[in-house]
Parts: sequence; structure tokens; C-alpha cells
Amino acid sequence: MKKQDMNRDWIATAETLSSALPYLQRYDDAIVVVKLGGHAMGSDDAMDSFARDIVLLRQVGVNPVIVHGGGPMINAMLDKLKIESTFVNGKRVTDTATMEVVEMVLSGVVNKRIVHALNRQGGRAVGLSGKDANLITCDVSNPELGLVGQPVDMDPTVLKNLFDKDMVPVIAPIGVGRDGVTLNINGDTAAGAIAQCLEADRLLLLTDVAGVKNAAGEVMTELKAADVEAMTAEGVIAGGMIPKTETALQAVRGGVRACTIVDGRVKNSVLLELFTDHGAGSMIRA
Repeated sequence: MKKQDMNRDWIATAETLSSALPYLQRYDDAIVVVKLGGHAMGSDDAMDSFARDIVLLRQVGVNPVIVHGGGPMINAMLDKLKIESTFVNGKRVTDTATMEVVEMVLSGVVNKRIVHALNRQGGRAVGLSGKDANLITCDVSNPELGLVGQPVDMDPTVLKNLFDKDMVPVIAPIGVGRDGVTLNINGDTAAGAIAQCLEADRLLLLTDVAGVKNAAGEVMTELKAADVEAMTAEGVIAGGMIPKTETALQAVRGGVRACTIVDGRVKNSVLLELFTDHGAGSMIRA
């Protein structure tokens, strides 16, 4: 690389850091809940890049909380163990055998992969599930779906204690019913419930799409709750985007300042969303 080109790169880097200052001040001591979807985890390099972003957030005074999914990993393990699944209206029924696999994969393999990635980048991450310290108590969301939970009672004490120790909680979306039975929780739903109970400043839903698109196929950078409802009624928001926008609406109406649906495949997407003018996805406000 020529010296002139290197100088331009250094100047651009300095300008980027300088322009980020107001955002760094804005998010000092803020709580940011990040939902990392199974499809957004990608390669080891992508995981390392995500981990560096989260460690940087902690380093500059943000309190990040990671809530993760792991659908593709669960599917792979069910196939490997030859456990067949049944579905109701396209949603998997979680029976006892499936629940054991879900907990093993989410609380074990996936959770520890993320924890290890964060610690390898210099962070101090701790892996949990919603069962730890009574973090998430659930009701059964739909008896037809079996062991699937809907959060109804949250106790964020353990998370606040970890913040005080400069640690990053990494949470598997597993909860417990009032009767003590282990329940599987949709990852977005768990992230939204945690964001609300912490009165988080931001909820970021990292996924494998660019964001919410309008009828012309253009990504909407900012929407109000009324916009989301109208686009859903018109069928513009459909399919897998509906549960994400429903989570966003519930979160922002429950006290979270804003929720952004972010393309987790984009490098440094978390930093771009929080510390730049243009962001990196579709922000939804109440």
C-alpha cells in the first residue's frame, strides 16, 4: 500500500473515532441486549468479529447482554440422534426428548462457544440460562406445542450483579415453568423479556436479513410502532419477520427505548448500529 493511501486510511479511521464520541457518551453505562440468532453466528471468524465488538462495548462503559438462539444446531443434533419432530402450524412440538436435546445444545455447545469467543478476545463472559437464579419463569405458551414457554416473571438480580463485576452475561433461552418443568423459549421472545425487565436502552435482534423492507423491497431504517402494524396488516411484513417485529413492538411498549433488527452477517454491525449516524438495520420506536 502506498504511503498516501495509508495516510488516507489513518485519517478516515481518526474521523470515524471522532464522530463516534457523542455516541460513546450517549451509551455510557447503558444496557444493550443483543439477540444473536443461530444463522447469524456464521464462521469462527464471524464469531470472533462479533466477540470483539461486544468486548469493545464493555470496555467503553456499555453493559451488553447476549441472548442467543441455535435453531440450526438443534436441528442438526436432532437429525444426528434420529429424533423425529412433529409440527403444528409450522411450529415444532417440543416433547421431552426434544427438550433434552434443546437444552443440551443451547446451554452447552452454543452457549459455551459464545462465552469462549468473548473470553478469547479479552472479555469476561459468563454463560447462563433462564433457569439460573430464577431469571426467567414461564407459563406454557401453547399446550399444542408442548414444552414451549412464555416468560411471565423475571428476576434480573444475577445480571445486575454481573454488570457490577464488569462481566458479560450470555444467556441461553431456556426457562422453567411454575411447576419446575424445563421449557424452551423462542430466542427473540427471551431477549425481549430480558430487555424489558432490565429497562434496557436498546434491543438489537441480529439475524440473517438486512432489515424490515417496504412494499418496494427497500430496507426501512426507522419505523414507528404504527408503521409496523400497518405494514403487517397489509401483508408487507410477513413470514419470519412477523415474530421479530412483534418482539420489537412489545419491547418498546414495555420501556425499551428502541429495538433494531440488524443484519448480523455484516461485519461490525453492532458497532455500526450504536456508534454511527446511519446505523445498520431497521430501528423501531414506540
